[in-house]
Amino acid sequence: MSDDTTRAADLLREHRESIDRLDAILVYTLAERFKQTQAVGRLKAQHALPPSDPAREARQIERLEWLAKEADLDPEFAKKFLSFIISEVIRHHERLQG
Repeated sequence: MSDDTTRAADLLREHRESIDRLDAILVYTLAERFKQTQAVGRLKAQHALPPSDPAREARQIERLEWLAKEADLDPEFAKKFLSFIISEVIRHHERLQG
């Protein structure tokens, strides 16, 4: 194997290790987020509040789009990602209201 190929293989391994760490951060962050939204869902169920808050959801999507632009991430991807998360949260909240 040439030195260039060895360097490339080392760089590839380093990038993949970094990606693996970031994936772990994403999973643990999402888990923590869902713990918080579950607490919100229980609170809403206890006080007969609606499972969704369209105005807040719209503000959150707008905020995430802005953050995505700041982070140099495709805002449309960020919007789809948050929309998916919000739909899961609402589903959980509806289930809690049973």
